[in-house]
Amino acid sequence: MPLPRLALTAGEPAGVGPELLVRLAATPLAASLVAITDRNLLQRAASRCGLAVELADDDGSTQTARRPGTLRVHHTPLTIDEVPGRPDPRNARHVLDTLAEAADGCMAGRYDAVVTAPLQKSSINDAGIRFSGHTEFFAGRAHADVVMMLASPELRVALATTHLPLAAVSAAITRESLARTLRIVHAELRAKFGLAEPRIAVLGLNPHAGEGGHLGREELDTIIPLLDELRAEGLQLLGPLPADTAFVPSQRVRYDAVLAMYHDQALPVLKSEAFDRTVNLTLGLPFIRTSVDHGTALDLAGTGTADPASLFAAANMALELVAHRGTHPSSPLRGEERGEGPTLRKTP
Repeated sequence: MPLPRLALTAGEPAGVGPELLVRLAATPLAASLVAITDRNLLQRAASRCGLAVELADDDGSTQTARRPGTLRVHHTPLTIDEVPGRPDPRNARHVLDTLAEAADGCMAGRYDAVVTAPLQKSSINDAGIRFSGHTEFFAGRAHADVVMMLASPELRVALATTHLPLAAVSAAITRESLARTLRIVHAELRAKFGLAEPRIAVLGLNPHAGEGGHLGREELDTIIPLLDELRAEGLQLLGPLPADTAFVPSQRVRYDAVLAMYHDQALPVLKSEAFDRTVNLTLGLPFIRTSVDHGTALDLAGTGTADPASLFAAANMALELVAHRGTHPSSPLRGEERGEGPTLRKTP
């Protein structure tokens, strides 16, 4: 049976992404791995990691097996050679070109999923290109409404708002935006995670979920009426739940995913218990996209010591989602191949 084809983007050339990609290539992961980046960048990264990686131009063909240490490449040249730890805005267009190829290739059926390494948003903006992040780029490329979710094997957290100042969150939470978000999360838990009747816990915005209006009216005026409306459509929704008790064990057995009202409301819980096993994924796209849950780690770039555990987890989840879609069997990495300890610890 043909292996699923995973597109891999290296993100910021001066960050740890290229080194993480060659470390993934060194594993026996049962997938056809296609790195969309500069071939010479990967060769330099492999050298810094002390790895012998065999690079071959991607011809688009299927594979039924892949030897560890082999990696196909869709060559996308850098504008200027990288200096590890020092992002150069002249390579911004290179980074965007790799993302465009990954998205377009997934939508055209050339790849089964895309797994992204971290990029440096500031470097792209410094090049005069307005850029908010992977999620927004892929949403625009696919003309799709999307939701950011971070997931570990134990917990899935979707976000009603993402990178907003706390003072702007309340105004951004409307009945329309919540309805769109919850419908996307519900549909994607069914389509991509294989949950026939997904149960979604919705957090309140205010402490104690507003305490009957004494600590804020967003729950009474917006969240509760919207949840009642969606329950009438058949969605299984819990809440609004107070965020301070929503993650205790007795609550967690009641739901399959959580919708948090803002970025830092639930993610500290997730990352504190599964930092090296948490994956960032984009719901609502017409293709599967997973990513690491960390940044470019410029202080480790070039040392060959960055821990690839989060990228391994992202690749595993991509394969699991492909399997749920019914296209290919998944083949997760074994525990010893995932690595242990916090993401981006130095490897032995």
